[in-house]
Amino acid sequence: MPAHGKAAPARLEPAALLEKLGVHLDPELLVLALTHRSFAHEAGGLPTNERLEFLGDTVLGLVVTETLYRRHPDKSEGELAKMRAATVSQRSLAAVARVLGLGSYVLLGKGELRTRGYEKDSILSDTVEALIGATYVSHGLEVAAELVHRMVDDTLDAAAGLGAGLDWKTSLQEVVAERGFGAPVYHVDAEGPVHARVFHAQVAAGPVLGLGTGSAKKHAEQEAAEQAYHALLALDAGA
Repeated sequence: MPAHGKAAPARLEPAALLEKLGVHLDPELLVLALTHRSFAHEAGGLPTNERLEFLGDTVLGLVVTETLYRRHPDKSEGELAKMRAATVSQRSLAAVARVLGLGSYVLLGKGELRTRGYEKDSILSDTVEALIGATYVSHGLEVAAELVHRMVDDTLDAAAGLGAGLDWKTSLQEVVAERGFGAPVYHVDAEGPVHARVFHAQVAAGPVLGLGTGSAKKHAEQEAAEQAYHALLALDAGA
């Protein structure tokens, strides 16, 4: 039984996922897209979804980049890059996976099941990319692009209004540089077991300090950067 005594989600037939995706995939290719390396290893060295993930990552990046370029002719390269990063981030793709209920379909080894791999952002986001890659292999770019849009258009729309919140670490670095301070310095500690690790981040940015907590190092750092960013702006307002 997984950690904390909570049962893993009921295993669903991979074919049931196709209706949610709105595409048809060969059954073998679909299973491959859902096969995490932990399952493949325990099954004696089956192929994994990593090659499809590699392909899907590229397709996703191309579709999102072209969409942002066409939708926002007034945005600079830097602004477009932040919007793309927010859209294709591990956290954003994992959110897409959770809407699809992907944790109930991905094939995981016993070790990953024990540590609740079906809830991990890294595994969920990688599987989303593998499914995009499988769709590209089966149907080409046009159909794969349609799938990408169904998955991330809401995130793309939201990204346009996030401003500094697209990437707090980059935004903090920019505002610190504008004020002539040194680059932000991060320090991160972790506590708890591997399956439930909690990260605590601290960032020193000029005269201010930001603190953050998260289930991943990058999330804790982003929260710390956000706090420091607002603290710097508050100093300016009080000057």
